[in-house]
Amino acid sequence: MEEEAVEMGVRFMLKGKEIFIHDSLVNSLIITVGLIIFAFIVHGKIKKADPTKKPTGLLNVVEVIYTSVHKLVMDTMGKGPTRERLFPYLMTLALFLPIANIFGLLGLTPPTSDYNVTLALALITFVMTQYYGLKTNGLGGYIKGYFEPVFLLFPLNIVGELANPISLSFRLFGNILSGGIIMGLLYQALRYVAPLLTPIFHVYFDLFAGFVQTFIFLMLTMVFVSGNLPDEEALVQ
Repeated sequence: MEEEAVEMGVRFMLKGKEIFIHDSLVNSLIITVGLIIFAFIVHGKIKKADPTKKPTGLLNVVEVIYTSVHKLVMDTMGKGPTRERLFPYLMTLALFLPIANIFGLLGLTPPTSDYNVTLALALITFVMTQYYGLKTNGLGGYIKGYFEPVFLLFPLNIVGELANPISLSFRLFGNILSGGIIMGLLYQALRYVAPLLTPIFHVYFDLFAGFVQTFIFLMLTMVFVSGNLPDEEALVQ
């Protein structure tokens, strides 16, 4: 007899109807709440810290992460007020994605192994790209861009623009999901000796792949959006 696949998640009744929330979305919420609590803790420590002294402990770690991501964003997208306004979102991605990607190490479903999650993130990038394209170039310039360099390329330019969120979401989703599937197959094949032999595979498929995919998603988001941002270098010189 074939075993029925068991869907993991939260089920509850609402007005006589069964509502099911997949565990990947539940885990996304857990990570989000955890990051919010972490932000409040860091905020409290910053308020109590002496600005004349070098930060230590948690604040030192946070400062290293903040300055590293900020430098990456400014080096990739350039400097200017618009880039600074986008930085909080990019910093959020830099914190959320690696945690979501390596959630499988806890025996839980990584949120990014669910296409709903990765597509939502990719659509945010897509909307930001189109918004700044309109804001920077105006309606006329925005439409004109689809007919460049020649009029006949209009269909290809449309397809290329629509392909960006699809490729962005599938790349992250596919890599994290495939890593989870491979690890599941390894545990079934190795069985009793799995705890001894699988840690090295976790290092690659969970830790290494998780951080690499975070970097790729972050870089592509910055590249897509920065292509439509105004030139503000003169404002910061």
